[in-house]
Amino acid sequence: MIKLSRINGKEFVVNCELIKFIEETPDTVITLVSGEKLMVRESAEQVIRSTMEYRQRIFREPPARTGELS
Repeated sequence: MIKLSRINGKEFVVNCELIKFIEETPDTVITLVSGEKLMVRESAEQVIRSTMEYRQRIFREPPARTGELS
């Protein structure tokens, strides 16, 4: 999940695994696999960078352990 800002400045979190494509028209418009479109303040480059950082964190950090089985 990555944190983004709507055009009005309100922050929200989106599952970056659901991003189909990103356009700059000149506002940044993210289209999700469902067809829903999100207009954000961040540039396409910033969204890509946030997505890459998220994915690196996922693959670098071991999953949290909730308990050991005896």
